[in-house]
Amino acid sequence: MALIALAADKGSPGVTTAAVALAAVWPRRVLLAETDPAGGDLVYRSAAAHGGPLNPNTGMLSIAATARRGLVPDQLWDHVQPLSGGLEVLVGLGNAEQAAGLAGLWPTLGRAFAQLADSPHAPADVIADCGRISGDTPAVEMFSQAALVLLISRTEPEAIARVRDRAAALSAKLHGGARGAATLGTPLIGVVLITDPSESGKLVHQVNDMLVAAQTGARVVGTVADDPAGADQLAGRRRGRLDKSLLIRSARKVTSDLYQQFGAAWAVPAADGPNGRPTAGAGR
Repeated sequence: MALIALAADKGSPGVTTAAVALAAVWPRRVLLAETDPAGGDLVYRSAAAHGGPLNPNTGMLSIAATARRGLVPDQLWDHVQPLSGGLEVLVGLGNAEQAAGLAGLWPTLGRAFAQLADSPHAPADVIADCGRISGDTPAVEMFSQAALVLLISRTEPEAIARVRDRAAALSAKLHGGARGAATLGTPLIGVVLITDPSESGKLVHQVNDMLVAAQTGARVVGTVADDPAGADQLAGRRRGRLDKSLLIRSARKVTSDLYQQFGAAWAVPAADGPNGRPTAGAGR
């Protein structure tokens, strides 16, 4: 199973941009799910494969009725829309008020996402954009089903302090308490830093030292380039060679490193080949 949940604490760290970038270069078929209870962005920023707008009523909103009757993983595909670049997405809620319709269903969704990789018909990994989280955010109820929970953070001191504290809180919730690096729990809690590539090496060491000292059980698993021009290309707001952007090159490095470490545990039969490249919404 391979559900990878992306989330962040306060601020505007670029969770959606990171989620779309990682999904764009994911080495197997992947479903990008907008699971932020506060609402999604892609429906406003992205074109569907047919050239028109995405349907805001097909996605997390439509899946609520299905999930209340029980959810088989392959049923997820009935609520998925392809973007113009080929990326398959489960469009998020329109606003926070609609999250009430998913009350009690987040664990069911988490199980369906995690089990989709084992589907005999249309297997895929799921990258879930959970947006900003706090202790009472319902999307956290999916995390116990995830293979990885990736916390996205910028590198200002206050952002690093928040991601350290959020990692410690998640470790306590998911693993029962603080953990050292030698006793990493499942799901693994990883940190992805949004940073200038020229400073990434030094920052990774510094943040890892903080995470270890706080016994969070988390560690930095990669860095994504702080690349506004690449984010605009990813969103379709700017022309250019997206595959040559710092954003996509760094996202490709993160996915490569994740698969080198965890790919064997996620192995499933090949599906439809490499994923397409999106023209999708940059984010929060």
